[in-house]
Amino acid sequence: MNRLRNLKNIIENTIGEFNKYHSPEANTKLVSMSDKSIKIEFTGTFCHTCGFYDYFDDYKILLEEKGLKAVIGEINEGDEKAVVTFEILD
Repeated sequence: MNRLRNLKNIIENTIGEFNKYHSPEANTKLVSMSDKSIKIEFTGTFCHTCGFYDYFDDYKILLEEKGLKAVIGEINEGDEKAVVTFEILD
């Protein structure tokens, strides 16, 4: 239980930091989480020509700076949004 609580704190802090620097062009929110993966929704106008996927990498880097190693798994794209699954590495 403590692992999930710690994981949720890291995710919430990362969401806040990401949104602080990328909003309104890109915003994130938690969709779901387990001890093995997290799903984050990215919404906004994005800069598709500048590197749409860079936003996902930026989020992953912020996670790593907080001590959580993850890799980008599945990416589901929609109109002005994407839901990205980050697989948590032990």
